[in-house]
Amino acid sequence: MSNLALTADLFSLFAEPARVRLAALLSRHELTVAEIVAITEMAQSRVSTHLGKLREAGVLRDRRDGPHTFYSMQREGMPKAAERVWKVIEEGVKDSVLEADLARCESLLAARNTNKKFPDAFAGEMERHYSPGRTWEATARAFAAMMRAGDVLDIGAGDGSIAQIVAPRSKSYTCVDRGDAMIAAAKRRLAKQKNVSFVVADAHDLPLKSASFDTVLLLNVLPHTGSPQKIFSEAARVLRPGGDLVAVTIGAHDHAEVAASYGHAHSGFSCAELRRFSRGARLTVVSCEITSREKRMPHLEVVTLIATKDRAS
Repeated sequence: MSNLALTADLFSLFAEPARVRLAALLSRHELTVAEIVAITEMAQSRVSTHLGKLREAGVLRDRRDGPHTFYSMQREGMPKAAERVWKVIEEGVKDSVLEADLARCESLLAARNTNKKFPDAFAGEMERHYSPGRTWEATARAFAAMMRAGDVLDIGAGDGSIAQIVAPRSKSYTCVDRGDAMIAAAKRRLAKQKNVSFVVADAHDLPLKSASFDTVLLLNVLPHTGSPQKIFSEAARVLRPGGDLVAVTIGAHDHAEVAASYGHAHSGFSCAELRRFSRGARLTVVSCEITSREKRMPHLEVVTLIATKDRAS
């Protein structure tokens, strides 16, 4: 291989931020894949792929210890060109992500060295770290198992991923979406669920009877709608007195490129706007708050609203 080709390959190797993160960690400590996943919060498959590339390039070494494989930087035997490139990166790059990785690594190693159990290393911040089987979907399914829902309307149901979790605990579940392809996919997903029905319709003008549902779901659909106020009014119309509207949406933001890339008609909604839509539909707001903030840029917020139709309506 020519010097030019070798140089290009080395620059490509370290052009991936994830590989720089792994190299920075392993230049200081010897870690297992599970420990690296916990520290970086990257998927295990992604970590394994990047470790493989760094090892093939001679940057990393591994060793077996019983059931575990430990990775560390190859200080002796690393190709000279790779060593020079890494030295430039190591001395020149200062980044908050790398600093946070190293801080979490120190916590994990402190727990390992004092014979603490693995979760103890992240006491107080467990929601930020991966562990096998502990996912938001698994948690949602566990809570759904405790539900006793009545007649549920899912406006903007998409391919039925939410219905798959909630429908088994509902008296009936109606999926509405304006896309034929989405409804077809939902029918395939929910083919064995006998209490589910499907409607291709515009959420602004639902072909459904008034006062026929106990719960209406508006999950991540409002940014796509032409008139959110009309959607709220339709939801209120089909709700029975005492019924609940649950709306989850992106919070108001000023990232126009994000809205455009996903075909959003609106750049999210504030709690004040959602409360106004509820009042306009004669719904009483039970709660409306920012319930999460995304970790990845541009750190969009998620707003959750729960509103009720008055029993006297």
